[in-house]
Amino acid sequence: MLELSQVCKSYAPLEPVVSNLSFRLERKQLLAILGPSGCGKTTLLRLIAGLERPSSGQIRFGWQLWSSASDFVAPEQRKIGLVFQDYALFPHLDVLGNVRFGLQGLGKPKSLARAREILERVGLAGFEGRLPHQLSGGQQQRVALARSLAPDPQLLLLDEPFSSLDAALRTDTRAEVRELLLQSQIPAILVTHDQHEALSFADQIVVMRAGRLEQHGTPQAVYHHPRNAFVAQFVGKSNLIWAEASGSTAQSCLGSLELDTSIQNPVQNPISGKILLSIRPEDLAFAESGIPAHILHREFQGAFTLYTCLLESNSGTQEIVVQSKVGWLEVGIRVHLVVTGAVQVLDQG
Repeated sequence: MLELSQVCKSYAPLEPVVSNLSFRLERKQLLAILGPSGCGKTTLLRLIAGLERPSSGQIRFGWQLWSSASDFVAPEQRKIGLVFQDYALFPHLDVLGNVRFGLQGLGKPKSLARAREILERVGLAGFEGRLPHQLSGGQQQRVALARSLAPDPQLLLLDEPFSSLDAALRTDTRAEVRELLLQSQIPAILVTHDQHEALSFADQIVVMRAGRLEQHGTPQAVYHHPRNAFVAQFVGKSNLIWAEASGSTAQSCLGSLELDTSIQNPVQNPISGKILLSIRPEDLAFAESGIPAHILHREFQGAFTLYTCLLESNSGTQEIVVQSKVGWLEVGIRVHLVVTGAVQVLDQG
């Protein structure tokens, strides 16, 4: 439905903000653009919205060419809904007035009916007469969403819309927005630097770094099969260790490891040589026997504890993080580690 092909955006003489970026968004899908601050996420969203024009490459929506070096469709002709981090509500208009703002071409009776319909869908029926400052943060966010959905957009763009909410409200509001979008069958793109937000909200994730696409896939694929060290460490925690591979096994500081070959990719099936591995903390455990280590640090997370352990061997030391539900272990005690889950081979490029 939406296709970006080799899209670049640069402001000479600086390095490109977005560089040779390509991906597709299918009908009814929810996609998250995930990456650290300054990686080009918001610029990419502005390029899709038509608020910026690409330096090169193409952006298509269905059969229509939205942007290229020679063609450009204005933002108001793209039928896109935008939800910003600060909600951008008009303080002098009540809730009904804010939602009706984008419906002026319908005439008063139809715009009132449509605004009330969409407010009921977002759970704000009865709030029509309130001003923005009389609403909670979550309610303001839903008003902004209702205003964007009211004109029936063909694509919704959300620029970190949950970041100003507290943790509990953010989780609840995110789930409500996801359910509403799925019911409305409107494809949406969420820009975020929060890995948990991207994993729980999206059907597809685009991971960016320094303007480039590092990985694109389902949340499960990106998390369980990271392509490189950046993705492995940015999308969740990961232990990165070097090993010597031979066929489907590798010798490492954690002993002999079976490599995950479920992804048919040359880098996932090394024949021999030095390789970089990723092991998630939840794929390690304490045992009565295994690789000896001692606990350097512990971090209570509620449902589990993260333990940083130090391995000592002839080749040096290695810190390993273990996620465990085992009771509160003391710092300094000696433990034994075993690998219980998948071992991923990373691209070193």
